[in-house]
Amino acid sequence: MHIKSIISEFKVKLIEYFIAFPFITFVCFSSFIFNQFILSNVKVIKMSWRNFVKISENVYWVGAKDWNRRLFDALIPLPKGTSYNAYLVLGEKKKALVDTVNPGFENELEDKVKQIIDPSDLDYVVMNHAEPDHAGAVPHVMAWNSKAKLVTTRMGAKMAQVYYKVPSERIEIVGDQSTIDLGGKTFRFIEAPMLHWPETMFTYLQEDKILFPCDFFGSHLAKELYDDEVEDLLVHAQRYFGEIMMPFRLNAEKGLDKIKDLEIKMIAPSHGPIHRNLQRILEAYRKWVKGETKQKATIVYATMWGSTEKMIRPIMETLASEGVEVVLYNLSMADLGDLAKDLVDSRAIILGAPTVLAGVHPLALYATYLVKVLRPPTKFGAILSSYGWGGVAIKHVQEILGQSKLEVVGTLEINGPPSEEDIKQIVEIGKNLAKKIKETP
Repeated sequence: MHIKSIISEFKVKLIEYFIAFPFITFVCFSSFIFNQFILSNVKVIKMSWRNFVKISENVYWVGAKDWNRRLFDALIPLPKGTSYNAYLVLGEKKKALVDTVNPGFENELEDKVKQIIDPSDLDYVVMNHAEPDHAGAVPHVMAWNSKAKLVTTRMGAKMAQVYYKVPSERIEIVGDQSTIDLGGKTFRFIEAPMLHWPETMFTYLQEDKILFPCDFFGSHLAKELYDDEVEDLLVHAQRYFGEIMMPFRLNAEKGLDKIKDLEIKMIAPSHGPIHRNLQRILEAYRKWVKGETKQKATIVYATMWGSTEKMIRPIMETLASEGVEVVLYNLSMADLGDLAKDLVDSRAIILGAPTVLAGVHPLALYATYLVKVLRPPTKFGAILSSYGWGGVAIKHVQEILGQSKLEVVGTLEINGPPSEEDIKQIVEIGKNLAKKIKETP
């Protein structure tokens, strides 16, 4: 059969088929129209399950939640995980990323940014703080394009070169009160040294009245985005302050003073929830940085065969009976973060420290050293110790705390478990300590 005849017969059969089955005809025709005239003119967008949040007009949270992290700096427990907050700010002319994320979360950050802008359009990366949990993704982000500048303090520039190999020509150094105009959005930079590294700065977005203070006002929490979504937020914020900011209370007070005249509607730290209820966190920080304490005593102790614990119980009961708030930590099972939290507002600390191997028990030694480095505003102390054949624990503890301003109200070192006479002495130390705690503002 001639080829033209075959084609002609096929066309006839096809027409008959479409007439016989109108629904199939409609589907085929619709599909043809959709492919030819709609899909050909639509830019296909890659969808993502990553969650970013608009916190203000053209300002987005693009950070990461680390639900599984349980330890920070090989020291600080994280029972609730943490977050690494990063913020994308879009001006009419320029685009900026404020802080980045911890190593391991670079792709998550990039994926969120890609849902909002083309990463090659990024103009600035603001590094408020050079620690890797906030700046660890700087090399990854700087590789998105060749034009973006890293914005940081002079000391931050040196750290960026040392830790992240950022070339000097891609760093823009800013000083206190310097500004960068993004077009309708203006950054003002506020140097905040030792909060809690020497290069630290705050970034204030003037038009939106948002303060990006990095670690300041932070908390280690993975859950929720805003402060008013976390009922016990101040507990976590106080814990964080005790762990991170308490050694730098003088610098923290200066930091608060620098922002006191700013009109702030939102505080967006780099860990934990964003603050919309500003008075709650600001009032708490004012108390903490000034070292305001309560009629409260924190008791920490280690015990091997129970003798030191038998000394701790009567002083705890005595303080409580005198109306002093008491918190107790057995160092063999204590959470360091909880201990740091309670030291923030305790007026006294009692240390139970047995002697072991001709020295203070390692756990008690650890706690003593933490008191020294965290520099809590505690004013008074007492030291209780037991030993088997040679007592040196109290001497070692006092040597460590020698340069602190802690007034040691009483000490007692005994051989073996406490006798009735020992208990009487402990009760007397407790009463004297309670009197000091209640008489001192």
